[in-house]
Amino acid sequence: MKRQTLGIFFKGAGMGAADAVPGVSGGTIAFVTGIYEELIYTISQFGPSAWGAFRQEGVKGVWRHLNLVFLLPLLLGVAVSLFSVAHLAVWLMEAHPLLLNGFFFGLVAASALVVHQAHRHWKLWYVLPLIVGLVIAKALPGLMPLVLMLGNEALIVAVAGAIAISAMILPGVSGSFLLLTMGLYGTIMQAIRGFDMTVIAIFAAGCAVGLALFSRLLSWLLRRHHGATMQLLLGFIIGSLPVLWPWRELVSYQLGPNGQMIPLAHRYLMPDDYAVLIGGSAQVWGVIALMLVGAALVVALNRHASGSNTSRGAHLSAEKE
Repeated sequence: MKRQTLGIFFKGAGMGAADAVPGVSGGTIAFVTGIYEELIYTISQFGPSAWGAFRQEGVKGVWRHLNLVFLLPLLLGVAVSLFSVAHLAVWLMEAHPLLLNGFFFGLVAASALVVHQAHRHWKLWYVLPLIVGLVIAKALPGLMPLVLMLGNEALIVAVAGAIAISAMILPGVSGSFLLLTMGLYGTIMQAIRGFDMTVIAIFAAGCAVGLALFSRLLSWLLRRHHGATMQLLLGFIIGSLPVLWPWRELVSYQLGPNGQMIPLAHRYLMPDDYAVLIGGSAQVWGVIALMLVGAALVVALNRHASGSNTSRGAHLSAEKE
């Protein structure tokens, strides 16, 4: 049991580190480590039904109803990562952006294959949710600056939290990148680093509301329309890949209310063209090597998850009974 708890903790740490990097989703890490559907189901259990479980069986009933044996070590891993490993991820993003993007591009690209293989009974009409996922992934960043039009700073931070957390539980949709396109990524990360509890509390309240609503929708979709939902998620993942392409040039941006640069559009280049643009090295071999490392990590995590998923699923079924 301790070994399983430690494993869940490290999966949470991986999710936290991924969520700190614009362009990468903690939901992607949850999927390739085999805990995605359990995570969505567990989050959706929060609500009035938890009170019913408490009235019937007390604390023990709530513990089982909310699957806290799974959720607590996962959240602890996310929190520890955001306040520690995430700092390293942010530093790498600033100091070695090509190499970091290469690693995550390989990781997310391999994740798309994992999601595709997770539902083998493919149907022709699944093309529709796949395209919808692609379109939403492409359109969302361009819509995010509209959040700033709300005016009230506290309301903006709360709405940003609701949107970001909803994105973070979707494979391929990066909550951090959406915060970046809102012009709030620096604000939130600075609040986390500096323990600004006012900003953190407002952001957390928005996250709680977004998580409560969106997790229920996603849980319902996975139960009722599993195959189509998986294709929708696949569209999100594929649509996120351009954000992680290492060799790109920012061609359009706007300034946020505090002078933050909000990226709007990029031009995607080949390594040689990028080298000419910056007048330096495109670090081709290093980027390719880290792409392969990211892809290999996904394969290894998915194989490990496949081996442990059956036992966890049986355990959950027994608890529900």
